[in-house]
Amino acid sequence: MKNFFIKSVATLGIATLGLSSFVGTNNEPNQLSEQEKKEGWTLLFDGKTTNGWHLYNKGKIPTAWIIQNNELYCKPDTFTVEHGDLVTDKEYQNFDLRFEWKITVGGNSGVFFNVVEKESNPTAWSTGPEYQLLDTKHDDYEANVKKRAGCLYGFFPQKNAAVTKPAGEWNESRIKQVNGKIEFYLNGVLTAEQDLTSKDWKDLVAKSNFKYFSTFGKTVKGRIALQDWSKGIAFKNIKIKELQ
Repeated sequence: MKNFFIKSVATLGIATLGLSSFVGTNNEPNQLSEQEKKEGWTLLFDGKTTNGWHLYNKGKIPTAWIIQNNELYCKPDTFTVEHGDLVTDKEYQNFDLRFEWKITVGGNSGVFFNVVEKESNPTAWSTGPEYQLLDTKHDDYEANVKKRAGCLYGFFPQKNAAVTKPAGEWNESRIKQVNGKIEFYLNGVLTAEQDLTSKDWKDLVAKSNFKYFSTFGKTVKGRIALQDWSKGIAFKNIKIKELQ
């Protein structure tokens, strides 16, 4: 009886602790808590507009990126506006970027960083490395372990195995870069590490198909881009903290 009482009290304490962690938090999407604001976080998506973003190499024009249910959604079945990758108006160098994403069955998208936007770079992916977003039903999931969600696309498999949630469910991702050293996380698991200033990285690029693009992976500063995908991709809670 004594052991049962002790166990019950302990269980109650854990439950109370779990409940208290939610008290006073803001569950509304696309908002920062007061603590996050003090820490220096900035929203990159306000849930209502595409302010702070524009279409790669085309500026602020009507695009397939729309606001739907407080989500930044790339609408695949619209043909009256421009399609393309959405990039930040601002460039970033040292940063901690966090975002949530969900994708359709068989979907394939990505988030590029250190993107150098200019006419001679035809696409965002030809200049900036990619944090891969991929549904487990896509053919690449089984065919190439270097193209799974959370990978540094085309270069490495996941450093640690991370579970991608089913199509239509939200995943949490993080890209951190400090002086060219990057870390990727997927649903809390470290999935990639690389020093983009190292000889190792330069050698990897030189042996890849990206070698045909003169600026790919050669800078540690640039825009962040969200990849257009023909089957639909959605983002929310996109926030960034610039680091020293």
